Amino acid sequence: ITWIVLMNFFVAARFPRKVATEIVGKEGVFVFVLLFASPLSALKEVIANKSAAAIPLPFTVASTINCSLWSVVGLLLMNDFNIYFPSILGLLCAMIQLFLKGIYGDGVGSIKRQNSFEMMGQQIA
Repeated sequence: ITWIVLMNFFVAARFPRKVATEIVGKEGVFVFVLLFASPLSALKEVIANKSAAAIPLPFTVASTINCSLWSVVGLLLMNDFNIYFPSILGLLCAMIQLFLKGIYGDGVGSIKRQNSFEMMGQQIA
């Protein structure tokens, strides 16, 4: 983190204000996308275990709301690429996470539901 802060000071000191603003803005976009896509790093584990317990639901819901609002503000009110582009990407990541939560759940309840469906199928047959 110290390295990033020092590099930003260097950029601010060496480049014209407009160029420095663009460089630091793109860096912010990159960090923003990493933040909101980070729960997707558990994607392999979620699919392998058929459990989305590794995806934090409160963070995902907050991300969905936050990214939805900033997408609208950035696109319609500000028309600023550095605002709406990462917000739309964050919204897509949050929606994927919600989809995985809906499909796989946290595992424990999902397993119980699956077992009860299997037992009902055996009783019918």
